[in-house]
Amino acid sequence: MGVTFSQFFPPSPSLTEANLPSQKGKVFIVTGGTSGVGFELCRILYLAGGRVYLAGRSEENARHAMEQIEEGSGSSTGTIHFLHLALDDLSTIRPAVDTFLASESRLDVLFNNAGVSNPPAGSVSTQGHELQMATNCLGPYLLTQLLLPTLVKTAEGSRSAAVRVVWTSSIVVDLSAPKDGMNVTDIGQPSKDQQANYTSSKTGNWFLASDLASRVGQHGVLSVTANPGNLKTALTRHMPMIVPILVSPLLYGAVYGAYTELWAGLSPDLSIKDGGTYIIPWGRVHPSPRPDLITALASSEDGGTGLAKAFADWCEKQTAGFR
Repeated sequence: MGVTFSQFFPPSPSLTEANLPSQKGKVFIVTGGTSGVGFELCRILYLAGGRVYLAGRSEENARHAMEQIEEGSGSSTGTIHFLHLALDDLSTIRPAVDTFLASESRLDVLFNNAGVSNPPAGSVSTQGHELQMATNCLGPYLLTQLLLPTLVKTAEGSRSAAVRVVWTSSIVVDLSAPKDGMNVTDIGQPSKDQQANYTSSKTGNWFLASDLASRVGQHGVLSVTANPGNLKTALTRHMPMIVPILVSPLLYGAVYGAYTELWAGLSPDLSIKDGGTYIIPWGRVHPSPRPDLITALASSEDGGTGLAKAFADWCEKQTAGFR
């Protein structure tokens, strides 16, 4: 209960734009960078001198966001670029990666930040998957897999755990995920309850972070997941109007969510042994995750249920045709 309480009322962030070291020479991709947490994260990385790729579906919205960032960042030596990407359309992801690799030979941190919550019932992706599972898990999974060779190559010339993938989860994993996180055998048959589907996708983000960590940790790439916090962002736009009003006293500005992801992506307090770790607001390792979820993350060989690997295998099967 104490950990849950502290996620609603976190201590002050320890890594912000005020004390972030120079990121000059580093390359970042931030999905969903046109608004909310993604916008603030792009702003902070740009301000620190990073080379930032703002990935999103709308070039118009991206150009507007980038103009705001550039105008508000004074004499920053950073650069910011638009990368067209629609996570709910798997056919856009390979072209986005090709565009990125035509300009860059390294990638220091991939922030899988974009997400959708509680869209209208029956909403599906271009390929017919439940929209939240598609946007929050399948799209980020494919994007990460296609960028993995570049991440691994970058890690060869970097200090330990400097190259990272950050997946975006939610407090709903702690509060309402079913026992073991999800039933992988039913994942292709979404619930009629959109909140249940959202919870499955956010649990899936942790599963994907953990599975990736087990595969690439030995190559120097750190993979973690983060609950950005309870925030005032467009993520609540599909919820009944009364919900944001009722919970408003518990919500923080989007920049605080950026601080959580910033810590997950750049804090020197994390090392390769923290692969698969769950980060909580505004940048702390979750001290006591649910035991059933820890068991789901572990392989059967290590005494777990292997559900994380099973979910990653399902994502691989769904996305294999778009490599």
